[in-house]
Amino acid sequence: MTSFDSTPSLNVWRALLAIAVVFVMLTATGWTAVRSKGGSTPLEAALAAWDRGGIDGRKLPDPQAPAKRISRFFATLSDAQRERLAERYPLVVGNLNGAPLTLRYEANRHSVRQAIKAERERMHDTHLSAAGRRDAGRRVNRFESFLKPGRDLLAFDPSGRGRVAEVLGNLAKADRVSVVVPGVDTDLLTYQKTFGRYSATSGMSRALYRTERKESPGTRTAVIAWADYTAPAGVGMDAFTVRRAEDGAERLNAMLRALPGKAPTALYCHSYGSVVCGLAASELPPRVKDIAVAGSPGMRAETAADLGTSARVWAVRDDDDWIADVPHLEVGSFGLGVDPVTSGFGARVLSAKDSVGHTGYFEPGTESLRNFARIGVGHFDEVSCADDGDACRAHV
Repeated sequence: MTSFDSTPSLNVWRALLAIAVVFVMLTATGWTAVRSKGGSTPLEAALAAWDRGGIDGRKLPDPQAPAKRISRFFATLSDAQRERLAERYPLVVGNLNGAPLTLRYEANRHSVRQAIKAERERMHDTHLSAAGRRDAGRRVNRFESFLKPGRDLLAFDPSGRGRVAEVLGNLAKADRVSVVVPGVDTDLLTYQKTFGRYSATSGMSRALYRTERKESPGTRTAVIAWADYTAPAGVGMDAFTVRRAEDGAERLNAMLRALPGKAPTALYCHSYGSVVCGLAASELPPRVKDIAVAGSPGMRAETAADLGTSARVWAVRDDDDWIADVPHLEVGSFGLGVDPVTSGFGARVLSAKDSVGHTGYFEPGTESLRNFARIGVGHFDEVSCADDGDACRAHV
């Protein structure tokens, strides 16, 4: 007679049951892996032109070169030469790690204006469906908002669903830097919202920036709203695999390595964004001192120590966040791993008092947001722990 009482057999059975639950979810929600439709994107065309181009007889550097090499190249140029490159190749310069910050901001303003022109043409393109023309109109509105005074884009790519990164504060002179890494359904149109403002990357980042300044008025802080990776669209297959996160982790580390100065940096990784941060962890530059995950489905690691980073790892989840019901498993590239708020994982678990649901962690007035801000400005002795004790503050 076959026994089902052994621990290994029970573990296998539970894993198979969890996989079955996930696939039922996928069947109900649809498989949303995004496939390329072929053809070159505006960024790809710009990169090809950059590769063929030059400046006053000099060849332009490889965009994939290390940021320090890119920085040295721009240091040899005059202001007029830099501005010519920003005007001629805005999509390249605006996304080029190692290029001067103010030049990237300027180049991205050029790119946004070009994107507005293209979308306005699409609004009147009779070959598009009515829904397509409406979508173009929404993109015009979003892009026009990026041109408002005081907005500085560190990255911008209108291709497909689009990518963007925005800087709040003076990044070059910051004493401390925070980076918000969002989760599923993040793109150019959902980057900021009127309703559910603090569930969107822009709103989360602005709330964090304001709260950091309130917690420590004398600390010069900067926050990067980093929606510069292609996030999964919806709770489909991509949201339960590492494919999008692997690309996001590579892009995140490239951006971090190119940041000016040496200010201590903290990552705030929401939902699927915590998968991105988990995969990026082992390659993070030393300046990253803290990783805080909120509503995490897993970080693709069995324990915090397995992440391979010297950064402190913090985790938070409120009691009614549906992410707690997602099966925490890992089979090959499928599944996202152990729940970071469990005691065995080894993260410092923060209080989520007053937070509601999966997207409420950056709502003003919540303890989770105050905790994030305290981490961001280095006030570790003031964070509140999930157990009302001081376990999460130990050895900081």
